[in-house]
Amino acid sequence: ESQNNKELFDAVAKKFNLETNINLIEVYDNSHIQGSDSVGALICFGNEGFIKKRYRKFNIKNEKVKNDDFGMMKEVLFRRFSKAIKEKSGSLSLPELILIDGGKGQYSVSREVLNELGLHDLPILAVAKGKNRNAGEEKIYYENKEYILKKNDPLLFFIQRLRDEAHRFAISSHRAKRKKGLNKSL
Repeated sequence: ESQNNKELFDAVAKKFNLETNINLIEVYDNSHIQGSDSVGALICFGNEGFIKKRYRKFNIKNEKVKNDDFGMMKEVLFRRFSKAIKEKSGSLSLPELILIDGGKGQYSVSREVLNELGLHDLPILAVAKGKNRNAGEEKIYYENKEYILKKNDPLLFFIQRLRDEAHRFAISSHRAKRKKGLNKSL
């Protein structure tokens, strides 16, 4: 499996002309229902597969962005990477690639946040669902370019798998938060 994952990392680097060896990918997604119980989610994938101990959920603190996917993504990335910059080492080591669930807009706000923090060289890929939200029609955004992979491309399956795991974690975190809120007394 490690060899297979390494080959997938190399395929990503080759496809998007990344000048770095990938050993760790962080994937981000948000979940909310009309701004209630808003959470951001981070999952990690390394040479050995998903690294569950590095998964994180972020309760959205800024009331103004709880219904705004772009604002939520900005808050999550700012909190995660400003903390990593302060720590410099340890469990918050930086990934070689960031994958965002979203399209051009998500890519732009993510790039903006990382640039503000001085992380200009950290590559970001944004994965948008296709026109009819069908799997296999995803568009991938990287450095103002749009990529569409063939439906049977193993690289597309890999990216979908990462995105789907982030989505699953975000939704389960959101549901847990919502359920906890339902059980609270007035």
